[in-house]
Amino acid sequence: MSAEFGGRTGWQSRISQWLRGRRPKDTGADGDAREALLLAAAGAGLPLAPAAHPAPGYRCSCDRVGCPTPARHPVSFAWQTQSTTDRAQIERWARHQPQANFITATGMVHDVLDVPLEAGREALERLLGSGVEVGPVAESDDGRLLFFTLTRGTPEDEDEWWPCELDCHPETADEHPGLRWHCRGSYVLVPPARLPGDDGRSVHWVRGPEHPLPDPLSLLEILTDACARYAGEEPDHANAAWPLRH
Repeated sequence: MSAEFGGRTGWQSRISQWLRGRRPKDTGADGDAREALLLAAAGAGLPLAPAAHPAPGYRCSCDRVGCPTPARHPVSFAWQTQSTTDRAQIERWARHQPQANFITATGMVHDVLDVPLEAGREALERLLGSGVEVGPVAESDDGRLLFFTLTRGTPEDEDEWWPCELDCHPETADEHPGLRWHCRGSYVLVPPARLPGDDGRSVHWVRGPEHPLPDPLSLLEILTDACARYAGEEPDHANAAWPLRH
């Protein structure tokens, strides 16, 4: 990660540990690295808002009984308007809520192409090998790879654009095991984030937010092909993901 995101040399070292998936043991260092990574994401234009965090027993910090997505959802119903890149606000949230995960709202500045981990790794290798500009990529230890891209925006004809409600209704996530396109009305966890369980699972950067956001269509064909092979199906580029124009 570039020096502008790291600040002091010590912070750069701690950020590097996060990116490699190894958290520093010292609580203060851990907090510094977390805050620096969140500010790096905000500095790259990703709007952030506080999210729930894991609680003992594979539970969520929220008060919802049987939360379907523990530690993976925003804490406020106003997360879309609350999401911000303001450095001072994010510093306050990070310091006052030291255990909180953070989400980034998609469809404002960026979208996220969310694919199964195995398919995503194959696609990432092919994309880099082909010289395609790949932006930030995050890996979630629950088996997904997240490709951050520019948003496709809002067309003049609203009927040509479908909002993604996958994360607004997370109970439906299992119905979409292949490629999920997070756009307007959706969100994803932004690194660093902790997942439920006692095995230290997390969401962490594979390629950090210093990489420019690409056009999603430059990645879509290879991602779709990889997802089709992962599912043992023939690629269907005409119905690759729901936010495509007709």
